[in-house]
Amino acid sequence: MTLKTTKLRDAITFALAAGATTIVGTGAAFAQETSGQPTTLDRIFVTGSRIKRTETETSQPVFSLSREDIQAQGLTSVGDVIQNLTANGSALNTTVNNGGNGETRVSLRNLGSNRTLVLVNGRRWVGGTGLGGAVDLNTIPTAAVERIEVLKDGASSIYGSDAIAGVVNVILRTDFDGAEANGYFGQFDKGDGTRQSYDITIGSSGDRFSAMFGAGYVKEDPVMAGNRWISSEPVINTGSFFGSSTTPNGRFALCPFADPTVTFNRITGQCTRPNADGDPESAEVRPNGTAGQFTYNDGQTGNNWRNRTGADVYNFAPDNYLLTPQERKSIFGQASFDLTDSTRFVMTTTYNNRRSEQLLAAMPIVLGSGPGAGVQARTISISEDNLYNPFGLPVSRIQRRANETGGRSFVQNVDTFAFSGALEGSFEVGDRFFSWDAGMVYGRNDQNDTTEGLFNILALTNALGPSMLDVNGNPVCVRTAGDLATTIAGCVPLNLLGAVGSITPEMMNYSSFVAHDELGYRMKQYFANISGDIAELPGGMLAFAAGVESRKENGFVQPDALIASGNTTGNAQTPTSGGFSVDEVYLELVIPLLRDVAGAQELEFNLASRYSDYDTFGDTVNSKFGFKWRPIDDLLVRGNWAQGFRAPSIAELYTGVADSFPQVADPCNSDIFPQLAADAQARCLAEGVPAGGYDQGNPQIRIDVGGNQVLQAEESTTTTFGFVYAPSFISGFDASLDWWKIKIDKGITTPTAQFILDQCIIENNPAFCNDPSVAAGIVGYTRLADGSINQLLSVPSNRTIIEVEGYDLTLNYRLPETSWGRFSLTWDTTYMASVEFDRDGDNLVGEYFDQNNNWRIRSNLLARWELGDWGATWASRFYSKQDEDCGTMVYYGWGELCSDEANEENRIGGTTYHDASVYWNSPWNAKVTIGVNNILDKDPPVSYSTFANS
Repeated sequence: MTLKTTKLRDAITFALAAGATTIVGTGAAFAQETSGQPTTLDRIFVTGSRIKRTETETSQPVFSLSREDIQAQGLTSVGDVIQNLTANGSALNTTVNNGGNGETRVSLRNLGSNRTLVLVNGRRWVGGTGLGGAVDLNTIPTAAVERIEVLKDGASSIYGSDAIAGVVNVILRTDFDGAEANGYFGQFDKGDGTRQSYDITIGSSGDRFSAMFGAGYVKEDPVMAGNRWISSEPVINTGSFFGSSTTPNGRFALCPFADPTVTFNRITGQCTRPNADGDPESAEVRPNGTAGQFTYNDGQTGNNWRNRTGADVYNFAPDNYLLTPQERKSIFGQASFDLTDSTRFVMTTTYNNRRSEQLLAAMPIVLGSGPGAGVQARTISISEDNLYNPFGLPVSRIQRRANETGGRSFVQNVDTFAFSGALEGSFEVGDRFFSWDAGMVYGRNDQNDTTEGLFNILALTNALGPSMLDVNGNPVCVRTAGDLATTIAGCVPLNLLGAVGSITPEMMNYSSFVAHDELGYRMKQYFANISGDIAELPGGMLAFAAGVESRKENGFVQPDALIASGNTTGNAQTPTSGGFSVDEVYLELVIPLLRDVAGAQELEFNLASRYSDYDTFGDTVNSKFGFKWRPIDDLLVRGNWAQGFRAPSIAELYTGVADSFPQVADPCNSDIFPQLAADAQARCLAEGVPAGGYDQGNPQIRIDVGGNQVLQAEESTTTTFGFVYAPSFISGFDASLDWWKIKIDKGITTPTAQFILDQCIIENNPAFCNDPSVAAGIVGYTRLADGSINQLLSVPSNRTIIEVEGYDLTLNYRLPETSWGRFSLTWDTTYMASVEFDRDGDNLVGEYFDQNNNWRIRSNLLARWELGDWGATWASRFYSKQDEDCGTMVYYGWGELCSDEANEENRIGGTTYHDASVYWNSPWNAKVTIGVNNILDKDPPVSYSTFANS
């Protein structure tokens, strides 16, 4: 199809390819040798603008990766490639086992993956599974990707919500003519973590019709944490010290109910007697009657039980995945048909299936007075009349890790489908050129989760209750001790008091269960856009783009019935469903004021504004202003000011209430109360806490977490200023430097339980002392008569202020071709100058918090060499040093491992990784590449505060 551009067809056709592949991030274009015949360029879209233009340079900084750059990294996932970008911070990926879900996300500027907008072909991509929100980059078929463009600027006025930290635009292949097949195989030097990728693409392109079809398959095998020294212990170099107190041999205590001073509460699982002050204290004992807990003796003596000691901790680390596995199957198609000389129908569709898994150490069965037991679990004890209880007393404290299950396996089976269809066209009015498009985008995620290794609380109640042998000598559960007439059909008595192996398959089949959860997400968007020329100005044509969009999103989470009821050893969760709709309209202007005059070879302004109307929080208007000024041919100066917003996600609005059991040190407990200031103590007493504080006992308390339907949108302001310098006296060299600053108001955050209590009691912030209400989205807590926490609710709220500031530097140098070949270099660096939260004045740059990196510098260097059919790449990835709090290590006597024990800090050293590859273009039209990532075998730095992986 020919879309005429009249006067504008005086540009060069290769500018888009050059801007996308060889001039990464600057928008400058290198000259290209030609045969003497003039070439032409049609107008194109540049990420960050809706106006078609012949230039790839805009006022906004854009970094781009070509297909060749992607393939040179030796990675099988679009997500892994994007995570290597210097502007990316800490985001979910397949190295997250405990808390992961198989997704890989991007978090530009480390502001969170929900503040980075992901587009495919310039259109909003399908949100994550269940309740939308951040995009899973693994749902984009790697084989279909042509290039990746990263807009390092706010763009809500162009694209709407979520484009606060920036935009990642994945461009898929089009107009492919022929056939192509690719195969990839990789493995770690330890012989594990095998990765395979295979894809095929077939296409045909004619004068009026083009079509392309592709299919891909990726399989990534796991790596066990026990197979790497840095993850083989809960905290490296400390053995099992920081392991779990819930062991395969168990941790138990008895309740001597024959003692008239002892009270055994079967509702709370507590076994207590009054102390000297008349307050209840634990009355649990060992089999010999002494106070304390006992554990199964693993055969060292003839006695099956012995006293438990502090050394009885379990190293759970080797039973976890370090790198989680997944398998992806994808198909994609693209077609276009010219209906007339000026109208085209285009269609793109993709389907991706992902099967992924996380594996944790076996389920800790914690019942009765065991720390962290849930509401229902507290009611369970091992009956004195249970077949496997030899003590004649109820076992009131139960902690036993069920290694017989093989661990807790979390498997996701996710189907992602996306479709985009549109009519595109152009027309002229006089000598003015206009283009238009109208169409729709549809996306859906359907996910089924399977969790193995959990236990049914109702079944445990029966299996640990009274039991006996039936007339055939088979163990059966009974409701009344000694009465076979009350046999519970199908119930198999459970032996938790033995070591590993005492839980037989028959016992496990009755007491455990497999959880099946369903999650769904739908997005439907309609759009219409028009752009074109308005009037001739001294610097060129005044151009505009305008459009309307309407989008609906909805999702649901339907947990397993047992999980929804709370009758499980895992955390309870209630079903969730919800959605929102939004109608939007926008206008963008490009105003070229001057061109080819002294001091202004080019001066152009860019204006845009967008109105968005949500049926949840209301409406919002977001605008931007940008400029680019070229005082001389070699120098481009650019800057932007942009407003942005992020609408609350479905998850943040509608997530059902779920249990969580964090470790919390209540300021009003008896250990901390004496250290409080007088006014803080008075606040404890006013809440009904006894004088001197209460005995918290269990460091884990049950809290409720959920959504908040009264959330408002986040608001942001982004400012950038920079330049692009391409000196004419250095052929093939260009440099760009951009300063950026982002401020977020009304940031949505979910406060921790510790933060809520500290804010109320210590900081005297009454906003956190509320009687909590899910319906009203009120964060707060209530207490029982003894002073302990009764209910604590933590839901997201618009409380946070975030400010980040930094610089991006990109250098490119494509050296002239010599007899030694052609060399090119790309050096991309992000310098983080400041990270501040809530205006507290603390700059967090260089400070590390569990799985949250605040590197001052991230830098990537890519060198490429080409000579005939041979080529090679060398890539270096640098991460600057960070400091972490090492107080926990000092407190527990491991301070010598900290680099600065005196100040309770540890230095996480800066690290550089090097990757290399060599390729050969064979005579049979194939390319063969072999490469090694981390070729110098650099070990990662050690952290002593990171959960689950040092």
